[in-house]
Amino acid sequence: MTYTKDKIAIIGLGYVGLPLAVEFAKQFLVVGFDINKQRINELNSGVDNTLEVEDKNLQAVLTTNLESDKGLFITDDIDALSEANIYIITVPTPTDVLNKPVFTPLIKASETVGKVLSKNDIVVYESTVYPGATEDICIPVLEKYSSLVYNKDFYAGYSPERINPGDKKHTVTKILKVTSGSTPEIAEKIDNLYKKVITAGTHLAPSIKVAEAAKVIENSQRDINIAFVNELSKIFRLLDIDTKAVLEAAGTKWNFLKFSPGLVGGHCIGVDPYYLAQKAIESGYNPEIILAGRKMNDSMGSYVATETVKMMINKGATIKGSKALVLGITFKENCPDIRNSRVIDIIEELQSYHVNVDVYDPWASKVEVKHEYGLDLITDQSKLGSDYEAIILAVSHKEFLEINLNSMKSDQCVTFDVKSLLPLDAIDARL
Repeated sequence: MTYTKDKIAIIGLGYVGLPLAVEFAKQFLVVGFDINKQRINELNSGVDNTLEVEDKNLQAVLTTNLESDKGLFITDDIDALSEANIYIITVPTPTDVLNKPVFTPLIKASETVGKVLSKNDIVVYESTVYPGATEDICIPVLEKYSSLVYNKDFYAGYSPERINPGDKKHTVTKILKVTSGSTPEIAEKIDNLYKKVITAGTHLAPSIKVAEAAKVIENSQRDINIAFVNELSKIFRLLDIDTKAVLEAAGTKWNFLKFSPGLVGGHCIGVDPYYLAQKAIESGYNPEIILAGRKMNDSMGSYVATETVKMMINKGATIKGSKALVLGITFKENCPDIRNSRVIDIIEELQSYHVNVDVYDPWASKVEVKHEYGLDLITDQSKLGSDYEAIILAVSHKEFLEINLNSMKSDQCVTFDVKSLLPLDAIDARL
């Protein structure tokens, strides 16, 4: 099968889809599609509020001409998608309040693509799922809405995203890409397509299921390793030993895995293990280690808050009505992404003790934080209060190194450094 020139549609223009669209647009015509009209308007004005793509790089590839040989045409008009012959779906795969996989965004995206799918088209999924989900859940939707037959009239592939939000070193082109396809010929075509933009190279997996499994265990492995050091931090706190000092000493051995304790949130590590666990349970196996790791990591926010309250009591503070400052609400440092931030666990636990909590984060959006968490975020340092009985550094934004915390502390203030960012003599505790 040959095409005169591939035209690519990318469904979902968030942290994953936009960087990929910009790279492909340097060589192909790319239709970037998103259902968020505000996001479409923002990107068409040449601005990316996720900060994953520099505005000048976005502006350099934008086009308003669907007849262009290359460039990025951004739209929420489904009709524009029919220009493409290769569709890449990069929508979120979240979990619900019971930590069950939510496939709604993936199904809706598949419905959209199915409506414009033509004979010989290829649909590639990048969203993280459990092994088998692409062919068991997504492909039937494509068949239903297109009236085409899988691997006869159209084809599919899976190439898991590996974007690390806020990481300016490991950008999309510099991360080796796993690829796969529904037939050997299609797998080769998909692999060659990604090779055109991924300078780090590609790894062609033998099947879609293998590629799905490879992705979901990447983040499950990190989750379990972080859970181990989180448990160590709880043990060492009881033994009055500094965890960071222990890890630095142990890390001098060549094969010691260097992980740090902390909150585990975001759209990947804090979510993906539940997808694998769900599939395991459906298959009749109870995944003990995976779920134990999740339980440990999900406990860390309330643990930090409870330990802080204990230290406040020991210093003679009156807990009810006291003031606390939490530094950071994003799920990681130097990044505006607030999705599945576990800092909220610290805040809600403190509030359960009737502590008044101020949250300061110069990276996050006040509107998004209000919508997602119901919090009135402080983004201007000059608006911070004083005489705080507790200060918790939850995210290691670079700006926090420049704050004079002493000017904000009460005489009985407790400082808990979750990220081990501050000097040991400037804090009361750290993980």
